[in-house]
Amino acid sequence: MPTGLGKHPRSHAAARVRGSVAAGRSHCRLAPCPHPPERACGNSCFPRLCFPPHRAGLIHPDAVAGRGAQQAARVCHPPGAVLDESTGKVLVVQDRNKTINAWKFPGGLSNPGEDIGDTAVREVFEETGIKSEFKSILSIRQQHQHPGAFGQSDMYIICRLQPSSFSISFCQQECLRCEWMDLEELVRTKNSTPITSNVAKLLLYGYREGFDKIDITMREFPAVYTGLFYKLYHRELPESYRNIT
Repeated sequence: MPTGLGKHPRSHAAARVRGSVAAGRSHCRLAPCPHPPERACGNSCFPRLCFPPHRAGLIHPDAVAGRGAQQAARVCHPPGAVLDESTGKVLVVQDRNKTINAWKFPGGLSNPGEDIGDTAVREVFEETGIKSEFKSILSIRQQHQHPGAFGQSDMYIICRLQPSSFSISFCQQECLRCEWMDLEELVRTKNSTPITSNVAKLLLYGYREGFDKIDITMREFPAVYTGLFYKLYHRELPESYRNIT
């Protein structure tokens, strides 16, 4: 699989928040979206964190004080473990703005109303240029008292994705490196985050023994509220149990 520098890097100056929160109303001016035209999200963006116009109210006053938009809002952020089953290679990145350049799965923050799998697919494409399809949830990390989450619980939901393209064109603004790595190598390397290492072992188990042993799949059901639906994630039930009445 080819590994390469991004052909369309997100080239923009560091964004600065110039806003205020007054009389219960939040407003701000944000830098233009840095995504290349074919991957434009239509939002106003900071490095590593996109704020659509309707999410301006999520920007914490501390961001205005210069502490950074990255610290200003936290929602669930589902990374995507993109596994090419034909080669046994998985897509990994190293963040450009980290003090330790460890391998991890690409991903980012969800937008309001965006499904977990849709976030993972979108973020993987924006960061790496790889198109993919959501298959399942692999694991969930919940961390309380996250130092960057303003006292909120931090949810990190790793999804299993299946690639439909393979030529890497990664975002140089966000990523230092990006490559297809052999899954067994990712399991054994010391140069990865702890959660990446553990999930890589889970993914290797599913790759060898069957993904039905590890997948948390999704089904959609009508909600009690008229016209609304919800998605329920759980291990797959045998048909004989699904049809019990």
